[in-house]
Amino acid sequence: MSYLDHEGVRLHYELEGREDAPVLVLSNSLGTTLEMWAPQMPALLQHFRVLRHDARGHGRSDVPPGPYSTAQLGADVLALMDHLGIARAHFCGLSMGGMIGMWLGTHHAGRLDRLALCNTAAKIGTPETWNPRIAKVEAEGMASIVDTVLERWFTDRFRARAPEQVAVVRDMLLNTAPAGYSANCAAVRDMDQRADLASIRVPTLVIAGTHDGSTPAADGRAVADAIPGARYVELDAAHLSNWEQSEQFTQALVAFLTA
Repeated sequence: MSYLDHEGVRLHYELEGREDAPVLVLSNSLGTTLEMWAPQMPALLQHFRVLRHDARGHGRSDVPPGPYSTAQLGADVLALMDHLGIARAHFCGLSMGGMIGMWLGTHHAGRLDRLALCNTAAKIGTPETWNPRIAKVEAEGMASIVDTVLERWFTDRFRARAPEQVAVVRDMLLNTAPAGYSANCAAVRDMDQRADLASIRVPTLVIAGTHDGSTPAADGRAVADAIPGARYVELDAAHLSNWEQSEQFTQALVAFLTA
């Protein structure tokens, strides 16, 4: 296991793949760890050197006092790249990870080669939806919201067909520190990047899920429409499309990054 101490926060990361391959940074959704990308790793390592990390408040990374901000989460990614001597990289983020990708594309485009924004939106929810969730997690723990989250993250048919895969994601959520989850919820709650999207000049792919109840496909389409030249792909999946339609997700991502 590898760690970086950045501004008093210890970040857990893994860097895998050939040293001469282009670097791809993967950024996770709220409530998951770097293992969220397990379905993609065998294929991605054929093409890229892959950098994954646990966002602050998640997994093996520290849980500093919140609330956090999009800028903090983005700065953590840049700190990891600097620490590892990575001047430029491809970036793929899902949900909260996509939110970080938008921030990087707006403020640090020179560090990015290509950008994939998956199952995400430029604004996700409102304080009226986030504050009760924060309060519930702080009072009752992660178990109090997990079933509701999984219902939005996967279609009924996938939960019935692949209970073992759903159980892996359930464990990631249950093992997330409530304080870290709440602090990251605040970062998502306070984000509104709708006015910034048109300034992104990095080649961009947007992936959405037809049945996504957390970041609806219409939100993904709006992101793609706002970024000049962005490509749009919609998969027959809910929120974690990289699990529910893992082969199609991976094919779309690799095709875009290697074109």
